[in-house]
Amino acid sequence: MNSTTTAYGVDGMTCGHCVASVTEEIAALEGAENVTVELVKGGTSQVTVTSAAPLDRALVAAAVEEAGYQLVSAA
Repeated sequence: MNSTTTAYGVDGMTCGHCVASVTEEIAALEGAENVTVELVKGGTSQVTVTSAAPLDRALVAAAVEEAGYQLVSAA
């Protein structure tokens, strides 16, 4: 089975709790298999998502917003 990996930029994350919130929300999306976050305090953090099939960007954006952060145009 082939997985797909997509990187997203997320603004506003500053700590481990932020990382946990974003990871939890994205991991709850159907098809998401693995979520890793490279935290950049006060900047744009990189969130890498491995999924069974490409995830709808709007769903990822909604999950990030649910956690209280903003998806940026491109990572």
